[in-house]
Amino acid sequence: MKTLLIISHPSILESSSQQFLLSAVPQTEQVTVNHLEAAYPDGKIDVEREQQLLKDNDRVIFQFPFYWYSSPAFLKQWQDEVLTEGFAHGGAQGELAGKEFGLIFMLGVHEREYQAGGRELYTISELTKPFQAMAHKTGMVYLKPLTVFQFAYMTDEEKMDLFIEYQRMLTNKNDDSLASKEKWIVNQLRLLKSADIDEAGENIINHAVELIEENRMNINELTKVIEEMY
Repeated sequence: MKTLLIISHPSILESSSQQFLLSAVPQTEQVTVNHLEAAYPDGKIDVEREQQLLKDNDRVIFQFPFYWYSSPAFLKQWQDEVLTEGFAHGGAQGELAGKEFGLIFMLGVHEREYQAGGRELYTISELTKPFQAMAHKTGMVYLKPLTVFQFAYMTDEEKMDLFIEYQRMLTNKNDDSLASKEKWIVNQLRLLKSADIDEAGENIINHAVELIEENRMNINELTKVIEEMY
């Protein structure tokens, strides 16, 4: 799974949430980071380059701050210029058909406000309809978005959970099951083992992997027993 992470933020160096997420991007050739404002400071988009990046990847992620219930203007410009008829849509099938598409965005308002009766009135699903429609028109598979609410008020534990969820969205297959999450975590732990860590650290990783795999075996056995009962 190769992922293209398209980021739009006009002042990314001043954004604590964006800097945090950038530090969490896995250092792998499977993830390509494309910060539009940095790539095109003059505002002139290289359409051919952008379309080639889309072709080369299996999953496309838009990452941005939620400005007035949408994305920054430059990401909209990117959509207008890059997702052209004949490339992204039109005819029997465009170049993006079958690829996965997801959103990662930051909001300054509490999650509870995005609902009927809340201060923002509408749900995140309702407000992101244009992106859902874009995915539908281009034949892409729309993924469950990763929404970051009030990053500045998050605890260290919440930020660590975000760190893991972010990496998982960029690298894991589209499967939200517990078994899939466990398999991904085990793979990440094994990758840590190949890094330069001491013996104590390696023992901790081995123990964690053993616990996860043992719990999975127990869950599978219990599942079989329940299925046989019914």
